[in-house]
Amino acid sequence: MADSTVSEAGSGKRFDMVIAGAGYVGLATAVSIRQARPNLSVAIVDAAPAGVWERDGRASAIAAAACRMLGRLDCWEEIAPEAQPITEMIITDSRTSDPVRPVFLTFGGEAAPGEPFAHMVLNRVLNGALRRRATELGIDMIEGVAVESFETGSGFATVHLADGISLETRLLVAADGVRSRLRDMAGIKTLHWDYGQSGIVCTVAHERPHNGRAEEHFLPAGPFAILPLKGNRSSIVWTERTADAERLVAEDEIVFEHELELRFGLKLGEIRVEGPRRAWPLGLTLARDYVAPRFALAGDAAHGIHPIAGQGLNLGFKDAAALAQVVVEADRLGEEIGALDVLRRYERWRRFDTVQMGVTTDVLNRMFSNDFGPMRAIRDIGLGLVDRLPSMKGYFIKQASGLGGPTPRLLQGDAI
Repeated sequence: MADSTVSEAGSGKRFDMVIAGAGYVGLATAVSIRQARPNLSVAIVDAAPAGVWERDGRASAIAAAACRMLGRLDCWEEIAPEAQPITEMIITDSRTSDPVRPVFLTFGGEAAPGEPFAHMVLNRVLNGALRRRATELGIDMIEGVAVESFETGSGFATVHLADGISLETRLLVAADGVRSRLRDMAGIKTLHWDYGQSGIVCTVAHERPHNGRAEEHFLPAGPFAILPLKGNRSSIVWTERTADAERLVAEDEIVFEHELELRFGLKLGEIRVEGPRRAWPLGLTLARDYVAPRFALAGDAAHGIHPIAGQGLNLGFKDAAALAQVVVEADRLGEEIGALDVLRRYERWRRFDTVQMGVTTDVLNRMFSNDFGPMRAIRDIGLGLVDRLPSMKGYFIKQASGLGGPTPRLLQGDAI
């Protein structure tokens, strides 16, 4: 039975794997490994108090490959009724003041017949399904206590929690976000630069149905994305210069909705903001190393990218699937799962893909987050050319589905 508090876990208890961070990456990694190798004991430690995840009003785009993985992990059946398929994506390049926003690029298609290339899912629905599965598999959940420090030895790592409890583990995984404290404790350096932008996230209700269409408007300050949710609702990911974003979030409801309407338009009728609005700073963060002896980074702890391509969550699922596959295969061969040579396989697998995506989103953001006339002309011609090349559009659909490049078995819908 999964533990609900630190004290129940007990000081000095030993696990095969301890994961810091109970977001979707930490949970998916734990569930993937435990499902494939029930002999491996797994614990998740999270600094957030129990139940905080249930108040998360955000939503995420889950690529087809990640949906396949969630199906293999016995989670998708629970998620599917609350998931909104994305049936079409349109891209425009304009200014806020433009009376008409011409569509330069449209994407429609499926990863496979009857399989949308992505779904929009509320974070609390995704997290809840993974937590339910973790409980079924007997994964220990230690919530409300942070990792204070850790040290590694030849046979195991000792993890010290903030309340004085210590755990021993053959492998410690840091899935604690882009500002990872464990990454810093491990002495792993990062490449980082700030974009001077912040992303505003909120949910809006509208009069008319969206019919599964997602839109991304490239505006001078950054992309403005409208992502369909169940019912007549959409999730907004709105990039602005940081000072402007902070001002907008602090404005009263009338001013904020007016500014939102200027960007959203009236095509879906009257709009109304539901729930809180928040902003967070945007930057590019790439870890120089993904692993150390008995230690591995996963998800945003290894790479934080711009949301312009909507691939941050799906990179995290790839990390979880790849790390699980490496660990499970090593354990089957009788290898030490925390050994550096084993963990290097995971690092080699994931490093190129994440660096490539980080550079791609960086270039896209720099190209499209400006109002320089010649640059606008070049990028609009480029978007128009892609729109007329079915093979190129098919390639982009495949990438958006998460099925490009060497794909871990779980993301193909296969067992490890």
